[in-house]
Amino acid sequence: MKNRFLLLVNKLWQNRRLFIQTINHFLNNFKPIENDRQHCRMSFRAPAIAGVIISTVTALSVAALSVTSNPLPNISYKTSWIGNTFGGGSKWVQIQIAAMYVGNDGTVYTNSVWDEAGREAGIYKDGDAIGKASNLHGWGRTGGEAVTANGKYLYIAMTQGAIDRMLIQDYPPSQTNWYCVRRYNLSGEPAPFAGGRGYDKSMLIVSTSGQVTGLANAGSELYVSDSAANRIRVYDAETMAELRSWSVDRPKLIAVDTQSNLWILQAKDATNPPKILHYSKTGTLLSKKITDVVDPTALAMDNQGRLLVAENGPRQQVLIYNITSIPTLVGTFGTQRGIYSGTPGEIGDLKLGGLTGVGTDASGNLYVSLDGFNRSGTDLRKFNASGSMEWRLLGLQFVDNADADPGTNGVDVFTKQEHFVMDYSKSNGQEWSYKGYTLDKFRYPDDLRLQETVHGTTSVFVRRIEGKRFLYLTGMFADSLAIYRFDGESAVPSAIFSRKHSKWPANQPAIGSWLWHDKNGEGSIQSDEYESLGAEDDSIWGWEVDSKGDVWQASEAGYIKHYRYQGLDTHGSPIYTSAASEVIPRPAPFNKLLRVKYFPDTDVMYLGGYTVDRPHTGEEWGIVGTEIVRYDNWTKDKKLRWRITLPYDPKANPMLIIKAMDVAGDRVFAVDSRKADVYVYDAGTGAFVAKLSPGSEVGKETGWIDIPYALRAYRRTNGEYLVFVEEDAKAKVIMYRLGQK
Repeated sequence: MKNRFLLLVNKLWQNRRLFIQTINHFLNNFKPIENDRQHCRMSFRAPAIAGVIISTVTALSVAALSVTSNPLPNISYKTSWIGNTFGGGSKWVQIQIAAMYVGNDGTVYTNSVWDEAGREAGIYKDGDAIGKASNLHGWGRTGGEAVTANGKYLYIAMTQGAIDRMLIQDYPPSQTNWYCVRRYNLSGEPAPFAGGRGYDKSMLIVSTSGQVTGLANAGSELYVSDSAANRIRVYDAETMAELRSWSVDRPKLIAVDTQSNLWILQAKDATNPPKILHYSKTGTLLSKKITDVVDPTALAMDNQGRLLVAENGPRQQVLIYNITSIPTLVGTFGTQRGIYSGTPGEIGDLKLGGLTGVGTDASGNLYVSLDGFNRSGTDLRKFNASGSMEWRLLGLQFVDNADADPGTNGVDVFTKQEHFVMDYSKSNGQEWSYKGYTLDKFRYPDDLRLQETVHGTTSVFVRRIEGKRFLYLTGMFADSLAIYRFDGESAVPSAIFSRKHSKWPANQPAIGSWLWHDKNGEGSIQSDEYESLGAEDDSIWGWEVDSKGDVWQASEAGYIKHYRYQGLDTHGSPIYTSAASEVIPRPAPFNKLLRVKYFPDTDVMYLGGYTVDRPHTGEEWGIVGTEIVRYDNWTKDKKLRWRITLPYDPKANPMLIIKAMDVAGDRVFAVDSRKADVYVYDAGTGAFVAKLSPGSEVGKETGWIDIPYALRAYRRTNGEYLVFVEEDAKAKVIMYRLGQK
């Protein structure tokens, strides 16, 4: 234990704030503290994270955020950002909202399983991020799927995982999770109670088998959906003692009406659609019920005693029911078909998309939370009683990056599912406006962005081919390259390169790598639209789409594969075939290739990887490598022009490795995976030019760099460089703006 503590002290010294917190932790009988470092993650940060245990060692041994105190502004640049209402520091909008409760005074309380910087449960009011439920991140803890409050307490569904091998009292035993309701005061600090569990006695253990899926309160009683036991449990809201319970199959959301009766969502299963059932507060099933719903995701009562249902099916609306007698749909809120109405994907105040929460305050103002269908991105809106939007908070980016459209001089910028329009005359963080949502769940359910976790599609290449705009997307592990054509604001699945067989789609070739091409233009995947490309190759990390539309792969196995663009089909999708490809042997001085960047107009190739002189010595994977090499006359004699020796010290603390690179104009850019410093080199000579670090505009902080294409660069016609860098910790993309040459 002593040796471990000394090791952690050494690691934590680089972040003084967390160091002091940790000392206090050990001095206070091992009382756990909150660690809001982004990499207290589980299963590589999959959204279904709640059932996995985070070890205390992980929670303690990583810094809260990479904070740069001494940026090196040896060239003129400024730091801006895209995708979050706030720049960082103490204010940011969380990455996703799974549940929401609105207090009478308009305070919005949220909950989610995971937020990279620790705002699993956020507190918002008047268009501002005013707080969060504390100590809900790290130490085996995550948030959950339900939230409620009364005039005194906030109640959060959460998970407490086991903490093995540490001398901490009252934690779950090994291989066990507690699925709890945790009580807080309304400012977000834990509110312990007699008999409470956990290190601070604020947790009520509901189950060790499954999540708490619904919470509501009325008067002095707290109602809880115990999904694993198929029961509704009722607790005293002050003492937290269980008062009674009754059986309900598949219980989820709960709302309490003005008669103190309960409306409970019964989740669908393989044979039954969802229903909203009516119970007395003592558990008697009443005759009223609502069955005309498709995908209800939230319930709430409005100030007129009507039941509000967030309908996340094709309607994409809030449904309003009069429940005084037989439940009757008396109104809706939001445009029918939501984000897909009018011009599909175009953002509008009343165009809802991916509903996760609904509620009203005492004055009848309506609040709606949206997540864009795949639990990646927050859109929280307030509407007044007349239906006009009063404010909106956005936290749209997670495991994501941005790229500029070369056809509009960078005025249009795209992330994996958002379209932004830029006004570069505006101040930092104000340049972007949210224009479009490019994923269409209902027209194109085979979209890779829906089928995979956040890791499946994380990095965007924006290309113009024959004057038309296309998106190319690859993921955290570079397993595939997905290709999309545009239909208005919607990105239509057109092709997929996959380097290996995977779980999705079901009708892919049984073995090997493959190419899917949307031959009939439907944007859906049929079994006769595949071409096998040969053996699997898990060592492909390098993907590139050049300005002519050619696709390049770089493999650690020792080759570059080049697929030549073969034109557009009758539906506007790019055509690629195995017959129109070539395999190029790995050139000297590399012994492992990891990145490829080609410019056909000048026949210049940039490759990244490990070299004979600077080999792979650490345990890292999927990075750029130790060198970037430029070759002129690539298609003729591959003349080596220069070699950039990249920063590389995998044994340092924090380790120093380069995760992503890009080339634009006469600059080469490379970003470090831990501090997110961007190293800038001269593309003509390979000489080091400058280092970019997050500025005060974003609190001089950033999260780790996780994805292989976490950096994109573009030079505008006025000479200004835009450098986009992944920033997961606080749900945005950092944008460096380098002055005109």
